[in-house]
Amino acid sequence: MQLKLLDKLNYTIMKFPTHTKIPMSFHEINDFKSITYTEDECSIVVPCGSLETDQALSVDNDWFIIQIVGELDFSLIGILTQLANPLAENHISIFALSTYNTDYLLIKNKDKDNAIRVLCDCGHTFH
Repeated sequence: MQLKLLDKLNYTIMKFPTHTKIPMSFHEINDFKSITYTEDECSIVVPCGSLETDQALSVDNDWFIIQIVGELDFSLIGILTQLANPLAENHISIFALSTYNTDYLLIKNKDKDNAIRVLCDCGHTFH
């Protein structure tokens, strides 16, 4: 698979209470960002330092992103598995996100070089 590093910024993953309102500053962020609501939580991914964390229940900093390049058809099977399994076998934790078009892996910066090596060894390429 063709992969792309989104590593010019460090990212933060935050957990908020379920009914947290989207902060106005979230809309002003022009880089990768994500917000997901479930009945149990509100998860937000943004560049480090771009949102207040006062009301966050949990904050985890220092992530980079790997994007799968191109649009993935919904009929494709095992796309994330091809990336997640070799990383797991090498004790590299991921936080996966999907959009309509493609998938993203957030990986801790401390594991960056090892993650890139593992994925390249499996035949994936970065551009």
